[in-house]
Amino acid sequence: MPGGTIGFILWCVFGCLFICLAAYTWFSKKPMGFWANAEVFEVSDVKKYNHALSRLFCTYGIVLIVLGLPLLAGPNSPWIVITILGIMLESIAAMIVYSAVIEKKYKKRK
Repeated sequence: MPGGTIGFILWCVFGCLFICLAAYTWFSKKPMGFWANAEVFEVSDVKKYNHALSRLFCTYGIVLIVLGLPLLAGPNSPWIVITILGIMLESIAAMIVYSAVIEKKYKKRK
């Protein structure tokens, strides 16, 4: 098996981990956190918040897998730039969506 194929399979495993995290978040009774080592703010509707966060994680996982497709071109392919830049942009977009949309919508007003 060529190195690009093994790399893509490993890449897909990480994408599938995000999809599994999305499934866990969907059925969770407590609000899930987005940021590492940070307390979750007080949530107004836990179920809807978790569903929104679950959709974000699932979308992230699917796009992550799609961005790994250039790995199939081989280890020295110039197409890997698409993967690198795509991951940066995807991660920034996920942070913006969480902060500007999900957190703003479900943060309990005092």
